[in-house]
Amino acid sequence: MLLSFVILYLACSVGVGLYAATRVHNTKDFAVAGRCLPLPVVTATVFATWFGAETVLGISATFVKDGLRAVVADPFGSSLCLILAGLFFARRLYRLNLLTIGDFYRLRYNRAVEMLCTLCIVASYLGWVSAQIKALGLVFNVVTDGAMSQQAGMVLGALIVLTYTTFGGMFSVAILDFVQITIIMGGMLYIGSVISGLAGGVGTVVAHAAAAGKLEFFPPANLDLWIPFLGAWVTMMFGSIPQQDVFQRITSARDERTAVRGSVLGGTLYFFFAFVPMFLAYSATLVDPSQVAGLLARDSQLILPTLIVQHTPMVAQIVFFGALLSAIMSCSSATLLAPSVAFSENIVKSCMPTISDRGLLLVMRSVLVGFAGVVLLFALNSEASIFKMVESAYKVTLVAAFVPLLAGLYWPGATTQGALLGIVAGLGTWWLLETSITPDHVWPPQLVGLLVSAAGMAVGSLLPQWIPHSAALAGSVNQPSLTRPAEE
Repeated sequence: MLLSFVILYLACSVGVGLYAATRVHNTKDFAVAGRCLPLPVVTATVFATWFGAETVLGISATFVKDGLRAVVADPFGSSLCLILAGLFFARRLYRLNLLTIGDFYRLRYNRAVEMLCTLCIVASYLGWVSAQIKALGLVFNVVTDGAMSQQAGMVLGALIVLTYTTFGGMFSVAILDFVQITIIMGGMLYIGSVISGLAGGVGTVVAHAAAAGKLEFFPPANLDLWIPFLGAWVTMMFGSIPQQDVFQRITSARDERTAVRGSVLGGTLYFFFAFVPMFLAYSATLVDPSQVAGLLARDSQLILPTLIVQHTPMVAQIVFFGALLSAIMSCSSATLLAPSVAFSENIVKSCMPTISDRGLLLVMRSVLVGFAGVVLLFALNSEASIFKMVESAYKVTLVAAFVPLLAGLYWPGATTQGALLGIVAGLGTWWLLETSITPDHVWPPQLVGLLVSAAGMAVGSLLPQWIPHSAALAGSVNQPSLTRPAEE
């Protein structure tokens, strides 16, 4: 029955995605859903895009092993990213009427900055999307009781998500997200009530976690502990802001106010609901301690799905895996679409300046298929956990793309020379430290890279300018008339 439900759910998802494809007529429809989404849909896309495999399987497993302090990056950093993006970035970016975040770097600086930042942004999605594909493989392995290997499940999952995303673009993502947020929220709350009964109640689970030291969040007063803690927090909180998927959700809204409110509401919902999988997974330590001990040694990501399969009735299993598939597929489709659109618009189009809008739409779909193939290969050959794959994805955007975005929006004195120096210095420092320092080093390489990037931006902008700076947005980012319309 469980497998039949999963097949039916997947078929319906593909059907909805293909229906959404009938509304895609140009690149604007494909990339930002025509900039017409209302507040409930924008909120749903923000929440559902981030509530993915790492939230249900990765964060919960990490919490059971290492406690609340170990998940500072996600959900604490990631939810704050969405809230900060809504409060301080959404309104200014929405006014520019652009297709991708890479367009901002070109208009504010020059094409070199655009291409460097776009390549970093696209590369950052490799780990994130691979984590979702890896989770789909795990789910298919569990629901088929091992009849389908995790590798075969990854291939099947990638094909399903690729099908409706390739045809429907942002419209299919938005429609499915709106449907899936109901399944995710309702399903998680229902499963929480079932598991709570098995574990002796919410109070019992929380008291047990507190007694085990799992609810300690802030490190002791020791600089050697605080620096890595802040580094993990900052990586997700700031490194996720210059991402195409965040930009797409902001610019898909029908107006500025909706863009701001949708991002803040989506981030707030995400923060609170991210604790539900943590509660569920930790409840397993009370329901079946010996099994949890074995899974911690083998694969902690299996704790939650194993608990559901072995200790809950069929209805609860159907609800859980429906919610889990909703979370993973919504995240997978959005994170496949975002880098494909950015690469097509800011890299391919630069090499083909005379390409028509119809031709660019075909390029976007072709790039999406190619990127999905690369992601699948990476997922099949990666041994990293889902949580670590996601956490590491934002390091490159933190050290390369965040400072030029922040300075470009809020510092009129930021120049192309400063942006290039900041990007090169931040990337170079991070890469050097990442490949040479020992694992027990106190300063996270990405945190050092961020500080160096900021210094490079300041020094490069204040020194005499050897690199010309004649960008369209040099004076102010609050003047939409200085930008080209996204549909051109």
